[in-house]
Amino acid sequence: MSLIGTPAPDFTLPRDGGSDVTLSALRPDAVVLYFYPRDDTPGCTTEALDFTASLDAFTAAGVQVIGVSKDSVAKHDKFIAKHDLGVMLVSDEHGTTCEDYGVWVEKNMYGKTYMGIERATFLIDGAGVVREEWRKVKVKGHVEAVLEAARAL
Repeated sequence: MSLIGTPAPDFTLPRDGGSDVTLSALRPDAVVLYFYPRDDTPGCTTEALDFTASLDAFTAAGVQVIGVSKDSVAKHDKFIAKHDLGVMLVSDEHGTTCEDYGVWVEKNMYGKTYMGIERATFLIDGAGVVREEWRKVKVKGHVEAVLEAARAL
């Protein structure tokens, strides 16, 4: 299910530090919304560090970066402190936003199937429309591709 060209599903979710964030309230800034499986796992840590390293470039392009997982705010706070992350992390503990974006999917590992978050990223323009999406993301080189697309908005 592609969301390109459609209004980004809005949400209000708790974020690191204890406040809430509403996607539509961030306009007219563009937003990179990246979904990842779990805090403090190797791929998720690398992705968060890569987005943090490029945060100034995203900010210069008028783009906010938000990471989304089902981890709790407390877990996000520990993850940020441990790795000195600069990205905003929101908690979708009930999974509603993951479902709205089509990233809550059946996964398969070592012959077992289970439900989990598919690593995916969405680039949302200042009007709230999804302009790009990356699904089944491979972490290496991903942030550079997202930044290039963000600069082209």
